[in-house]
Amino acid sequence: MDQTHPRPSPQRDPAPQAEVTSAGRPVVAVLNGPNLNLLGARNPEVYGRDTLADVERRCEERAAAYGLVADCRQSNHEGVLIDWVHELRTSCVGLIVNAGGYTHTSVALRDALETVEAPVIEVHISDIHAREDFRHHSYVEQVAAAQIAGHGIAGYEEAIDLVARLAGAQAGQPDRPV
Repeated sequence: MDQTHPRPSPQRDPAPQAEVTSAGRPVVAVLNGPNLNLLGARNPEVYGRDTLADVERRCEERAAAYGLVADCRQSNHEGVLIDWVHELRTSCVGLIVNAGGYTHTSVALRDALETVEAPVIEVHISDIHAREDFRHHSYVEQVAAAQIAGHGIAGYEEAIDLVARLAGAQAGQPDRPV
């Protein structure tokens, strides 16, 4: 079952002024957690045959359509992900995260994501709610504005669409800043 779960955003101050890149465009961060570097090879019956490079290319293209830059990163290390969240927490217009297995285990990553001043969108390629019981619980969803699960890698593009809407960007106007 495909699922998109919008949630009321936690009470936060208004979104910060996004850091502008050298290209003069605001940044949407896309963080991928453990094992996502193996997309296309690991359990293709669950995750499909698209690679992480395919995900990143699609994110970059979708972000560009809104006048945004996608800052795509992947790590298998929890502390690295947390450090990136700390780095990006006040400088992006939105943070998209597929925390992989840390979704279900990492209170520390959840606590870091709670500090992000822009909307956090949780993405999962598979439908975590239709899989093993241990995957049904997400620490990330507690601090995310929405969860997109079971839409394949298209879920990342949906997340960028949502970030752009929340940031006030206009689709099809790539030169219009957010």
